Amino acid sequence: MAALDLLGRRWTLRVIWELRSGGAPIGFRDLQRRCDDMSSSVLSTRLTELREAGVAASTADSAWQLTPLGDDLVSAMGPLLDWSRTWAEGR
Repeated sequence: MAALDLLGRRWTLRVIWELRSGGAPIGFRDLQRRCDDMSSSVLSTRLTELREAGVAASTADSAWQLTPLGDDLVSAMGPLLDWSRTWAEGR
């Protein structure tokens, strides 16, 4: 239930999705742009929550990336991505 609570928060999945692309650390402002310019306070809160959950980490230069646990989460979301593509095609 704790994982569903974390992942169900607004913007959380989008932040994870953007961090997964390329695997290279992403700076705060770039991540904010990739997330359709979400407010900086919401992004900061989501990144803090993801860091506390062990899913994301900041680098020495304050960029963000997924941790190995975060990479595992993205892999676990693969079947959901497959399902959503099938669902979208059938609509």
